[in-house]
Order: sequence, then structure tokens, then C-alpha cells
Amino acid sequence: MPHFVSLRPDAALIPLPWATPLDAWPDDMLVALPRGLSRHVVKFIGVGDAIYAAKEINAETARHEFQMLTDLNRLGQPAVEPVGIVTDRVDDEGLPLDDVLLTRHLQFALPYRSLFTRGMRHDTVTRLLDALVVLVVRLHLVGFMWGDITLSNVLFRRDAETFSAYLVDAETGELYNRLSNGQRRYDIDNGMTNIFGDFLDLQAGGFLDSSLDPANLVKLIETRYRELWAELTVTEEFSGTDLGRIEHRVRRLNALGFDVAELDIDASLDDRIKIRPVVVEPGHHSRRLMRLTGLDTEENQARRLLSDLDSYRARAGLQHVDESIAAHQWLTRVFEPVLAAIPPELQDKRESAQLYHELLDYRWFQAQRESRDVPLDEALPGYINDVLMRLPDEVLPAVVSPADQPSDDEEPVPEDPWDIALESAPQVSTLDRAALLARKKK
Repeated sequence: MPHFVSLRPDAALIPLPWATPLDAWPDDMLVALPRGLSRHVVKFIGVGDAIYAAKEINAETARHEFQMLTDLNRLGQPAVEPVGIVTDRVDDEGLPLDDVLLTRHLQFALPYRSLFTRGMRHDTVTRLLDALVVLVVRLHLVGFMWGDITLSNVLFRRDAETFSAYLVDAETGELYNRLSNGQRRYDIDNGMTNIFGDFLDLQAGGFLDSSLDPANLVKLIETRYRELWAELTVTEEFSGTDLGRIEHRVRRLNALGFDVAELDIDASLDDRIKIRPVVVEPGHHSRRLMRLTGLDTEENQARRLLSDLDSYRARAGLQHVDESIAAHQWLTRVFEPVLAAIPPELQDKRESAQLYHELLDYRWFQAQRESRDVPLDEALPGYINDVLMRLPDEVLPAVVSPADQPSDDEEPVPEDPWDIALESAPQVSTLDRAALLARKKK
């Protein structure tokens, strides 16, 4: 009998055919989801309403990766959630099988190969790389040396007009109290070699625009990594008469989505002050939104929803009302009614906060085109018909029949709602179209 090591046991996993190699599992137990490249056998298993990613690896690697993912989740880092390990597997002839590492499927997340479509715009590629940079910096801040930074080991989720990146493979990772500069450089240098190869593969397959050079993209990642790392960690020295620099530094970090939990301020120098962030916590806006509304979102989604909350307070004359009371009114009178108005068959197109963000953008587009304020409930039918109905599902049902299973070469590719908005409104003037594109790039 196989042995289960699990943080959150799911009894429905026990009867599954663990004596069979994953490659030979019946189709009716598997889920058709896009997956990245892997040196191991990886399958998605549907159990009731839950979906698990199952990876067949040797026992030592399985236990190490399980521990790394557990530690990263404990530290609040963006990584897939470990569920357990299935050990002591033997086949029907008594021959040993590799262990299976189980992680919870990350909904609305896609591997990079599903996001790179022919002719992908330069700014979209830049947004993906920015998400990767933020992920690597966050991991390095907590002392995690990845050892295998590559696009194949990342999942991307939409985060308003940007993306958020999640680690999905921690086989080679190690967690330290603190990384030295040498360890960080080694991790980045090794990762850039891997990512350069990823871009060459995309280029060879025709999925990288001819204007995008793999070497330049790698240099962009390195540059943005150094800039973000410096912003979060470097000591800043200035005149003692310029105390506003302290608040300015904190505001810059907040704008990047980080809270400063502690500042090391050295005022012992003659008329000079040194400041350095000591504890930097990501998720400044998402934590505030969670506190006010209970909504669990990505950082830039939270930023957009908080902005809409502020607009609602101004329109409703609630500026002097307690923020939590105003937030509850916005949630129950604006946000939740919008979601309730979405037809059930379309609710798997986008995660709820992303859907709301795209609706706000669609309303802005309509207001620009018609030169007037457009109420949200008036923009909603147009968004549903012009955008949402044309998007592919980013969540699949828990079990997909074999006839519905796409081949590995037929991964669903999400379309950009901005492109759909442009295509569905041919009557838009050149000026309005330029305005929309400018709004898209913000």
C-alpha cells in the first residue's frame, strides 16, 4: 500500500491507482490543462471539485521540494501550495515506482508558452518579465536561492493590466537566513542562461516577435532586477534638512507594492542621515483591500479596486464616513452586484477581481468614445457581449472527458481584452483608438 504524507489530507486521493505509473493513468481521471515544460511526468488530477498537479519524482527530491514549497508558503511567498507526497509505490508486479509530489492547481494561472502567441506585443512581454523579476526579488529577500530560474518553472496570473508570477518548481531550491551577493549573482547568472534558451526556443517556433531580441530581453531582466533590489535594500544618504526624503522613500516602495515594516535610520553623522529598509513586505495594496473588504486579490488588482472604492466614496459623499463602512457599501452595492449579473456560464472566463478591472477599463473606453460618463451597469452588457463572451475559459471543469482533452500542442491561449475591444469597435475614430492604446500602456 502506498504511504501518504500530507499537510491537508484529501481522502478522495487514497483510492486512486497509485500502483500505475502516471503516464498510464486513465483519461477520465485527468484534467486537460496547459502545462510548462518539465523533465518529469506531470499530470493534472481531478478529484471532485479539486484539481491537483501530480509530479513523479524520486523520493529524495520529492521530500526536498515538498519542504521547500511548505517553507515558501509559510513565508507568504508566491508559490504553488504543497498538498502531500505519495511514497512506497509499487506496480502490479511488485516493482518500485517513483514518489508523487502533489500540489494544488493554481486557478487562472498559465505557463509562459500559453501566453506567448504569434505577434505578442513588446509591452506584454515586458509585463511578463517584470512579474518574473518581482518574483525572483521576493524570493531572494527571504533567503531563497532558486537554483533553476527559468520561464518553465513559473506560472503567470493576470493582475489588472500586469501579471503576477508564481514559483511552481523548487527541486533545486535552498532556503538560507540570508543570501550573499555572490549567491544572488550566481542564481541570476544561471537563470539568465536558462531564460535565454527559453527565448531562443520561442524565436525558433515563431512565437517571439522579430523586434524582440533574446539577448536584449535577458539584459532587461538583469537591469530591472538590479533596480528593484536596490530600491528595496540600498542605504540612502541625504542632508538632515531634507527629512521629506524618508517619506518619499516609503511612498516609492508603497507604489511598487511593498510595505516598509521597519526603517534603519542613522542620524549620528554631522547633518547627514542614512536610511535603509530593514523589513520589506510585499502586498501593500492587497493587504489593505483584504482588511477593508475580505477580497483576496493580486497586488495591482487591489490597487485598481481601491481606486474604484475611492471614486465611489467621492460620488456617494462618503469621504467623511469611516473607511471600513464605505468599503462595505461599495462591496455590497457595487462589486458584488456586478459579479452576480455575470451569466454563470461566463464566470470561468476571468477571476472575479480581474473581471471587475477589465469592466472598469471597458467603461473608460466607452466613455472616451461617447464623450460622457458611463454608469457601470450600462457598460456591463457591452463588456459581456464584446469581450467576455469572446474570451476562452481560464478555469476548466474538474474532470474532462477524453474526447474533450486537447493535445499538448493545443493549449488554450487567452486573448487580450484590449485587443478584443479594439476589434469589436471598428467605428472608433483614430483619435479614440490612440487614446485607448495609450490607456492600455499605463
